[in-house]
Amino acid sequence: MRVKAFAKRNLKEMLRDPLTMFFGLGFPMVLLLLMNVIQRNVPVHIFELNTLAPGIALFGLTFLALFSGLLLARDRTSAFLSRLAASPMTAADFLLGYLLPMLPVAVGQTAVCLGAAVALGLPLSWNLLAVAASLLPSALLFVALGLLCGTLFNDKQVGGMCGAILTNVTAWLAGIWFDLSLVGGPFRTVAYMLPFVHGADGAKAALAGEWAVLPEHLMWVSAWAAAVMVLAVWLFRRRLVER
Repeated sequence: MRVKAFAKRNLKEMLRDPLTMFFGLGFPMVLLLLMNVIQRNVPVHIFELNTLAPGIALFGLTFLALFSGLLLARDRTSAFLSRLAASPMTAADFLLGYLLPMLPVAVGQTAVCLGAAVALGLPLSWNLLAVAASLLPSALLFVALGLLCGTLFNDKQVGGMCGAILTNVTAWLAGIWFDLSLVGGPFRTVAYMLPFVHGADGAKAALAGEWAVLPEHLMWVSAWAAAVMVLAVWLFRRRLVER
C-alpha cells in the first residue's frame, strides 16, 4: 500500500509538468514524420516505416530515463526523501514507487508512435501489439538508467546525462537511422554488447513476425535492465544509510 501511495504521488508530479510530457510524446512523432517525408522524396529506401517505426518507438522510451531521473534527483536533493527515510519503506520500495508510474507512460508513448506510423502508411496488424510488448524490457531499462542517474547526480546533471548523452547514444548505437552493418568493425561489436540495438532489433523482429530471433534480443535487454536496476537499488540504499 505504501508503494502504491508513493507511486500515485510520483505520477501526479509528472502530470504537473505537461511540457515535459508533451515533449516526450511529441518529439518522436515529429522525427517519424520528418523521416517519412525524407523517404518519400529520395529515390532509395533509407527510412522505411517497417524498420523506422520500431526504432523511433524505442527512441521515444529514452525520455523515461529523463522523467524518472529528474523526479528522483529533485526529491533526493530536497527535504522530501529525508522525511520519507524515517518511514518503513526500503530502497526497493522507493525505486518501485518511481518505476510504476513510468509504465503507463511507456505504453502511451509506444501507442502514440505506432499509431502515427499507421496513419503514415504502416499496415495495421496484430504484430503491432507484439512490438509494444517487446519494448517493455527496454522501457524498464531506461527507467532503471534514469533512477541510477537520479541516485548519483543532481537534477541539472541528470538533464545532461539522460536528456543529451543517453538519447544520442541510443540513437546512434541502436541502429535507428542506419544499419550498423554498414559501419561494421569495432563500432558494431560494441553496439551489440550494449542493449540498445537489441531493443530496436527485437521490436523490428516482432513487427516482421520473426519470432525465432525475438527471445535472444529480449533476454539481452532484460539482463541489462535487471543489472542496472540492482545497481540502482544498491546505490540508493547506501544513500539512504548515509542520510
